[in-house]
Amino acid sequence: MNQMQIPHPASPLLPHCEPSLPALAYYDADWFAEEQKTIWARSWVYAGRVNDLPVMTMRRVEIAGQNLILVRDREGAITAFHNTCRHRGSELCAEPARKLNSRLIACPYHQCSYGLDGRLVRTPFVSITPDFNKDDFTLFKVHVKLWNGFIYLCLADDPPDFADVPDLGAHALDNWPTESLVTGHTFTKTLDCNWKVFWENYNECLHCPGIHPELSAAVPIYSKGYMAPNEAPDWTPEQEAEHALREGAMTWSMNGLACGPEFTTLTQAERDAGQTFVTLVPTMFIVAHVDYIRAVSLKPLGPERTELKAEWLFPAETLAQPDFDLGNVVDFATLVMSQDGAACEMNQRGLKSSKFTEGVLMPQEFDVYRFQSWIRDRMEQN
Repeated sequence: MNQMQIPHPASPLLPHCEPSLPALAYYDADWFAEEQKTIWARSWVYAGRVNDLPVMTMRRVEIAGQNLILVRDREGAITAFHNTCRHRGSELCAEPARKLNSRLIACPYHQCSYGLDGRLVRTPFVSITPDFNKDDFTLFKVHVKLWNGFIYLCLADDPPDFADVPDLGAHALDNWPTESLVTGHTFTKTLDCNWKVFWENYNECLHCPGIHPELSAAVPIYSKGYMAPNEAPDWTPEQEAEHALREGAMTWSMNGLACGPEFTTLTQAERDAGQTFVTLVPTMFIVAHVDYIRAVSLKPLGPERTELKAEWLFPAETLAQPDFDLGNVVDFATLVMSQDGAACEMNQRGLKSSKFTEGVLMPQEFDVYRFQSWIRDRMEQN
């Protein structure tokens, strides 16, 4: 046994072991359906980058089992609605995305047309009676929030304050030119695991030495099973932070070198950190480096299936370099995510044992405990 010494009072380590969520939380259909209502339908959920939604475009989006449309008008304003006509409920957009030829959203069934603000404008081919008021039949709006070039939607009538969603605060990425970055590469993979399994894996590094040999070599502290120096049992606040990446490395890439000009607005602490993680539960996390940003989002597809999507964001000037090596950047994190995916699927398979009813969280799993407490709180609010 590794006997734990008493950590510093400022240490994040748990002072004792805690029970995990019950095993059925990761595969039970009823639990999953309840999460869709109490978590995903009441949270801000990532819906894409502004730069990837051209003007005069309508795109389908699904959140918590709801069929939605995301719309960007000629001036660049973005709105979102439930993908249902107020006449008899037909979906307004049947394809994944399409260009809008006018400032109207026309129902393909009976040609009822709505302004891009959701107002009912035209009802051709039908007789209008005195008791019919167009203002009573606007499209069902969905709340939209733009942050650093990311688009978020919330289905709730009264959405939570977005300022409380990024774990490092709404200004965590102020020193990065995030809004102006463009998408240089996208990686999508379906994982055979519950969405919470992926988040729990993300929230601890106990698995890093065994699962991520390449990442542990690039970020030496990960090789100890720590995410940060303050997880060491003998850590004290007086210890100075050191450059987090291996000697000679500046970013996450196969060779550790930057893919282009480094962002000039970063602090020395942000450069030394090597990576700044900003987490927006339940929908995504963002990893900001000195030369690019990676955004990773999750979409629950079922109790035991999750869509993982990663987007690499660069300055347009970086992508335009004649010697730009995209593979040097994306291959490293793709390897890490593939290793994480395999580990999560392994975890999911083990959870189905008839003998396993719940697990135990160890002191270093304080962020897993925090995440599971967040889940419990929201499930109990129903």
